[in-house]
Amino acid sequence: MTRPLIAAIETGGTKILCRVATADADRQAALDVPTHRFATTTPQQAVIDLVGAIQADLRPGDTLAAIGLASFGPLIVDPASPDRGLMLPTPKPHWSGFNLAAALAQRLGAPVVVETDVAAAAIAEQAIGAARGLDAVAYVTVGSGIGGALCLEGRTLKGALHPEIGHLRLHRRLDDTTPSACPFHTDCAEGLTAGPALGRRLAAGETLAERPDLKALAADYLAQLCASLALAWSPRCIVLGGGVMSTPGLVDAVAAALKTAMGDYGAPMIAGPDYLRTPALDHSGLEGALLVARRQASSR
Repeated sequence: MTRPLIAAIETGGTKILCRVATADADRQAALDVPTHRFATTTPQQAVIDLVGAIQADLRPGDTLAAIGLASFGPLIVDPASPDRGLMLPTPKPHWSGFNLAAALAQRLGAPVVVETDVAAAAIAEQAIGAARGLDAVAYVTVGSGIGGALCLEGRTLKGALHPEIGHLRLHRRLDDTTPSACPFHTDCAEGLTAGPALGRRLAAGETLAERPDLKALAADYLAQLCASLALAWSPRCIVLGGGVMSTPGLVDAVAAALKTAMGDYGAPMIAGPDYLRTPALDHSGLEGALLVARRQASSR
């Protein structure tokens, strides 16, 4: 019996996730196969690992209808570009200039739909997660870097590139003299508030939760970023994910600081107690990759 299947892949700075599922089923009817996990090393090894894992989950007669790829960036995501999927200059060794989507399409003979990891997360949280039922949703991840995406009725914002909100400039506090962790900017959100930036301000073995002063600083900077997104994109809510946002009390602190950052202007945009939300899904990026792969398979 022939089964049309889809594959979903999420690549991150340290790990790669992969799952195979049926093309015509909902999320709850996934195949009885594990989610594969690999360390992110070289792109050549990633191709070997992913092709091997996907082929191992296929039975004789199965067809692979589509692959959804949620990738770290920066990369070309323009569907009209012949270079879609090409990794642009990145600090991740060996990945600059490699096109994982093209390599997988060639090896597996299936179309690959490419989204950034954060855009795929936005798609999933809007469709089946914390922002379900809302037409305009922003997703922000704060971890080793800062990334963001806007999802409008299931489609993500794309243009000359993809949104790079981590490099929006912030108003640096006068008493904040710690050098930026971003090699390009002295006062962007990523350089001041991502994990490496906060790590520069912590003593060895110290955590953000143990430093109320630093948590307040991070909340101020992240609120400035959220205010920029609210004013530029006007999303119904902003979902805040990533390791930094798991710090107890940080989301509430950002919400309080956001009201200050917005002042009396645009208050209706951030009205309500849950304008800022945490993700409802364990692997939002992978779930989003499944959704775009299933959408691609149904259109063929």
